[in-house]
Amino acid sequence: MTKEDILRLRDTAEQTKVQFKERVTRDNKYDVSCEMVAQSNYRGGMIVVGIDDKTGRINPLSFQEAQETTNLMGSLASEGVVPQILLDIENVQMDGGVIVVATIKQGKNKPYRDSKGIVWVKQGADKRKVFDNTELIAMLMENGQMHPDSMPIKGTSIKDLDENTVRDYLLSRFHSDYERQQLPIAELKHKSLAEIADIISQTPEGILKNNGLIMEDGTLTLAALMLMGKYPQKWLPAFTVRCISFVGNSIGGTEFRDKSGNDADGNAVHMYNYIISFLTRNLRHKQVMKDFNSPGELEVSMTSLTEIVANGILHRSYVIEAPLRVFIFDNRIEIHSPGLLPEGVNLDNILHGASVPRNKLLFNHGINLLPYTGAGSGITRALKFTPDIKFVNDETLNEFVVTMERKGIDDRDNDRVDDRDDRDKPLENRYINKTGQQGNDRDNRVKHAGVSYKALDGTQKNIIQFCSIPRSAREILEHIGYSYHPTHIAKFIKPLLEIGFIEMTEPNKPNSKNQKYRKV
Repeated sequence: MTKEDILRLRDTAEQTKVQFKERVTRDNKYDVSCEMVAQSNYRGGMIVVGIDDKTGRINPLSFQEAQETTNLMGSLASEGVVPQILLDIENVQMDGGVIVVATIKQGKNKPYRDSKGIVWVKQGADKRKVFDNTELIAMLMENGQMHPDSMPIKGTSIKDLDENTVRDYLLSRFHSDYERQQLPIAELKHKSLAEIADIISQTPEGILKNNGLIMEDGTLTLAALMLMGKYPQKWLPAFTVRCISFVGNSIGGTEFRDKSGNDADGNAVHMYNYIISFLTRNLRHKQVMKDFNSPGELEVSMTSLTEIVANGILHRSYVIEAPLRVFIFDNRIEIHSPGLLPEGVNLDNILHGASVPRNKLLFNHGINLLPYTGAGSGITRALKFTPDIKFVNDETLNEFVVTMERKGIDDRDNDRVDDRDDRDKPLENRYINKTGQQGNDRDNRVKHAGVSYKALDGTQKNIIQFCSIPRSAREILEHIGYSYHPTHIAKFIKPLLEIGFIEMTEPNKPNSKNQKYRKV
């Protein structure tokens, strides 16, 4: 560092990573040690001794003062900061003496405390005390000393897991074991959890315990609840997704084409399916082949979308109580994932496949339920199909933002039909076959549906999205706030079943006590 560098620092005044002290003495040494703690808990910084922090006046230290300051600051780093830190101290020659610059690196053993046991963090050019357990947990998490997805969720048990999702997990997790025994996966999907687990001589609960998803006392971890829970938001209400399709390009817009409600709640599989469904129904499709009947191609690569969405769900911070947010504007898509990139990862190395999982359980076991490789190549693969994706590690909002531009597509290339004329029609009159007659068989109604998803009311959309995971009639009615009664089944479930938005899991046994309904 040179004299010119010191002058430039002085001219920019104190900031988050730069603090001035005219002198470090026995009287203010505690304040200086607190500053070291705050910078270690933040992203490092510098303490510049020889500049008045009030006026910016440069007052260089004599040789003897510089020696005493260097020794005192070294002592503070080892005794005034717990655990101790290392300083890089440099003396810069100025007119009339030297300026002492102590550089503090971002700590790798957070949270750091002062000699009184107080945790400090930076807040602008100043610092503040930390009393909130959430912030302390975030520091421990950054340092890899704890993983929030392994924390037990009090009051939960294996009964709170969705049986079908657990079945899918087991069939994927032990796929090779079943193949070796020449057992077709398609047939196993119709067996009970106990039967599937028994094939490999274990119980479902034993398997989940052995993999760290359930605690020894039977309590679910956050990872188990988020991956396979029936309704995780009962215990973790903030960990959901919120999707909005805006008219225009401003996040402050008040006109929406589509937005989610409680229908977005559910486990990771449901949230992933919900987001992909939201994106595909609100983005345009373009015809890429001359054949009029050829399938359209989504304006943004589906491969890129699936990789980014899966990453957002699995790598978001589960310390920050906020939803994952997905915004569609006229010119772009934004996905806001709570939390900054984890310690040891930056914007440069994620582009080259760097992978430091924040949530190890979710990362290691989510691969059995969500479409990603688990090899750190998701971002690289997304960029291969959409090279102009933008990534921002937003320290102000404490979130990681992914932006994908929407390329200009002429409205004539949009393969979505305009459904506005159907919105005022009674539900039973919206499904007409090619002959003009109201369809009577389910296949005909689905194939020739005259109403899009957007034409349904909020309760109907809520039910459909809730059924991304198969649900019983009782579960559906309780979810929308109604008691289990034939009248309510006829009013809310039967119409959606008849017109093809949901289907029975056991269509040949409509009155089965195990009957559930799933989204088509």
